[in-house]
Amino acid sequence: MAYPTTKPADAPELTWEIAQLFPAQGHWSEEEYLALDTNHLIELSHGQLEVLPTPNQSHQLLVIALFELLRNFVREGQLGTVLLAPMRVQLWPGKFREPDILFMRTENDDHRSDRFWHGADLVMEVVSPDDPERDKVTKRREYAQAGIPEYWIVDPADASITVLTLQGQEYALHGEFGSGETATSVLLH
Repeated sequence: MAYPTTKPADAPELTWEIAQLFPAQGHWSEEEYLALDTNHLIELSHGQLEVLPTPNQSHQLLVIALFELLRNFVREGQLGTVLLAPMRVQLWPGKFREPDILFMRTENDDHRSDRFWHGADLVMEVVSPDDPERDKVTKRREYAQAGIPEYWIVDPADASITVLTLQGQEYALHGEFGSGETATSVLLH
């Protein structure tokens, strides 16, 4: 995308002084990132902030439905804690993501804090139509690298759920589930 090099005469002036109070891209520390107080989904990667698009209604309704199903299952078995974005998850030093849905088993409660979690046991991402590769490729690689045992990729475009389970340092396919099928988990059975 090309950006104009001149400002239209009727364009409002941005408050550049405010922007100068923050680090330049590539120079954000964990402390500076964690100090951000915003209602936007913002992830940290290699000193750079990644501002995610605001989810639309259909995305939110799907996330809420999945959250309620998982939360009810987890509550019934007293298996752990389930949360929705925005909740920061540190994958490794300098790398934070905000999965749509995240789960931590009770025995790993010491990995949870009020500000962010150190990893997770299961994460779910609803594929964003503006950048499907982010959820299907980039986050798949990162979540595997972080040692997250199970990753669910929920794709509204083809009404599918791909359940991946960690085998060594990479994810293996547990199952691909379509509309009308019941997705199953290796971690939660």
